[in-house]
Amino acid sequence: MTALHLASFNGHEREVEFLLSLGGKDINSTDSTGTYPIISASQNGYEKVVQSLQEKGADVNAQGGLYGNALQAASSRGHDKIVQLLLEKGAEVNAQGGWYENALQAASSRGHDKIVQLLLEKGAEVNAQGGHYGNALQSASLEGHDKIVQLLLEKGAQVNAQGGRYENALQAASSRGHDKIVQLLLEKGAELLLEKGAQVNAQGGRYENALQAASSRGHDKIVQLLLEKGAEVNAQGGEYGNALQAASLRGYNKIVQLLLEKGARVNKQDGHFGIAFQATSTGRYDEIAQLLLEKGAGRNVRGGSFGNALQAASYGGHDGIVQLLLEKGARVNKQGGHFGNAFQAASFGGYDKIVQLLFEKGAGINVQGGYFGNALQAASYGGHDKIVQLLLEKGARLNKQGGFYATALQAASYGGHDEIVQFLLEKGAEINAQGGEYGNALQAASSRGHDKIVQLLLEKGAEINTQGGEYGNALQAASSRGHDKIVQLLLEKGAEINTQGGQYGNALQAASYRGHDTIVQLLLENGAEINTRGGHHESALQAASYRGHDKIVQLLLEKGAEINAQGGFYGSALQAASLEGHNKIVELLLEKGAQISAQGGFYGNAFQAASYRGHDKIVQLLLEKGVDVNAQSASFGNALQAASAGGNVTIVQSLLRKGAQINARGGDYGSALQAASLEGHDKIVQLLLEKGAEVNAQGGEYGNALQAASSRGHDKIVQLLLEKGAEVNAQGGWYENALQAASYRGHDKIVQLLLEKGTQGGEDGNTVQGASLVE
Repeated sequence: MTALHLASFNGHEREVEFLLSLGGKDINSTDSTGTYPIISASQNGYEKVVQSLQEKGADVNAQGGLYGNALQAASSRGHDKIVQLLLEKGAEVNAQGGWYENALQAASSRGHDKIVQLLLEKGAEVNAQGGHYGNALQSASLEGHDKIVQLLLEKGAQVNAQGGRYENALQAASSRGHDKIVQLLLEKGAELLLEKGAQVNAQGGRYENALQAASSRGHDKIVQLLLEKGAEVNAQGGEYGNALQAASLRGYNKIVQLLLEKGARVNKQDGHFGIAFQATSTGRYDEIAQLLLEKGAGRNVRGGSFGNALQAASYGGHDGIVQLLLEKGARVNKQGGHFGNAFQAASFGGYDKIVQLLFEKGAGINVQGGYFGNALQAASYGGHDKIVQLLLEKGARLNKQGGFYATALQAASYGGHDEIVQFLLEKGAEINAQGGEYGNALQAASSRGHDKIVQLLLEKGAEINTQGGEYGNALQAASSRGHDKIVQLLLEKGAEINTQGGQYGNALQAASYRGHDTIVQLLLENGAEINTRGGHHESALQAASYRGHDKIVQLLLEKGAEINAQGGFYGSALQAASLEGHNKIVELLLEKGAQISAQGGFYGNAFQAASYRGHDKIVQLLLEKGVDVNAQSASFGNALQAASAGGNVTIVQSLLRKGAQINARGGDYGSALQAASLEGHDKIVQLLLEKGAEVNAQGGEYGNALQAASSRGHDKIVQLLLEKGAEVNAQGGWYENALQAASYRGHDKIVQLLLEKGTQGGEDGNTVQGASLVE
């Protein structure tokens, strides 16, 4: 943060004036958060500072920071005088960006009615879409600002506008319990046919509809009101599936009773819990459980994350509901859901009373299924030694394979339960059993850093170099997770340091990728081969370069890493570092002799990688080091096309100044113009056309720029291309022509636009007004 940024943020008027008198070089620059001085001053309410900055040339519409621009910042914080000042000085009232997307939504959300009124008088679009809350009406409805809601509606706010976290204003108000606003919205009409009607059954968002939103938050008055206004009591969708399930999960007795009286279907399937009874079974809501059973809730209905109500209650440890379900005829071995069955769920949760009860009722102790495979593995993972002992006493098969961890021993080893590991080994657990996510118990313990268990397993005969699992072997697992004590122990016990396999290829690459410099040093001192190939990143150097670990890159180079080794997804270390914007590493690699134009990898070369991702400093550095600005390769064809596809205006401008051939062909996009058109970067399209890009250049997947833009629905770009002479009936590419592309993708505005832009006669002599309708 510069002195001017700091002074503006804190409202130090004299210091700001002094810095401006020295030239104010930072007046239109951003700090580390992307915020301009004028935005900071506007946010914190320093009117005189804002005025001084504006008079000295600060851009009132500068974009950046949390609030996007100065007007939104001032509107959010309620600084009406600054809002007035900014508008008088040319601030765009409908400027987009920032947390609230626009100033009107910001002011509406924070309840600043004077500012809302002012913005509307100055032309703010009352139905502008975007931001966290979708629009101003939803924002005000959510926060309970009824005066602003009323004002927005009077100014033409669309009461049923969709979008944002809560999808519409009614659902937002319902979720927060603002009954006055709910009433206000509903009074504008309950059906689409009414001019301003809030749709009581409008769908979308987290809760899918207003009734579910209100039910999930316990707002019984609003639930009553919505039902009176015609809300569908069994409407499906959303996080909880339906209103009854939402209320049952949260334990709202009154709402459950009300919904049932209004015809809620007790066994209606949907949502995370499948049915309402399963939802209430996860909590301790015995009264609701009893009520649902009386209303015909199915004890054995399958569905939801827990498969059935008995599994849900067992997982939650609700022995009263478990007992009730069993008395009502719930099937104890019913399969399904995350844990496979109720017995496994209770074992995982450590509820020994429920485990005992289920066993007495005939639960199969070795039944397979679910995430943990069986009850013994679930209890072992959870660290429930009493249940582990009970299960083994009752005949659980100790080495039964299945589930995520394959065996109980691996599950306990991963969970760090050394007493259970010791007990299982004493009972005859196969110490080198293979399978599961981590291959074996030793790798599982090594990955989690449980050194006592690693020591115990090795003492009991665990094979130290056994291959398999996510990390290939125990050494790679420990190296990846940064457990240096275990790495040292494994090496002392004979771990093969250069063994290949697993996600990272070898231990050195794993440690390099994760940034564990102490382990990298340790591995190198113990004979790790520095240039061994394999794994996703091909070499340790490329892995460290990709993740930005400059100390490890320096160390590897000092120890003889091949700087230009080819292979892996990113081709080379230089390309990996360039892609991720690690300036220091790029500079280091170039100093140490990295080949600047080396070809390979997904992005072709380092120059294209940096251009695509928008790392202008690295692009500039590579240009200074002599990279060929027009070098061709890979899917992007060249750097200009890559930068155009990535939407990086500054880099496109820089490349053009350095002699990039604007109409160079190649790559998936065919040309830079087609790349920008496809990805919707209108500023770059405009720039390229101004600099001489051929609007009708052929090539690439979509044949030409017009077809590319038409395919993706970028109407502004289509309009621009047509104005610049794009041939509306040009043939070629994936969709053959622009009209077919737009028609296939359902972009009706573009179809209309294309049809209005010219005529072409067919072979039969017929003429279609507009673009040709090629069959």
